[in-house]
Amino acid sequence: MKLAAEQIRLAFEQAEKELDFILQELKNYLSNNYKDKAHDCRKLLGSRAEELYAAGKLTKAQYRRYREEYRRYTELMKDYHH
Repeated sequence: MKLAAEQIRLAFEQAEKELDFILQELKNYLSNNYKDKAHDCRKLLGSRAEELYAAGKLTKAQYRRYREEYRRYTELMKDYHH
């Protein structure tokens, strides 16, 4: 039982690290004005958050946090075009 709980905790941490990495990449691309790459990261953030939550690898609170970040960047980037 203890091993299973540890595995679940590690899965949550791994999923969160993955999404944090994507979010950091998004911020870096925005700061360097790489709009296409920033859009790609934003889309990936949204889709991976959905996938990880559906797979049970994100808690509801984690999922909400990343969905809010996705919404925030979607709004921020709505006029980013070449």
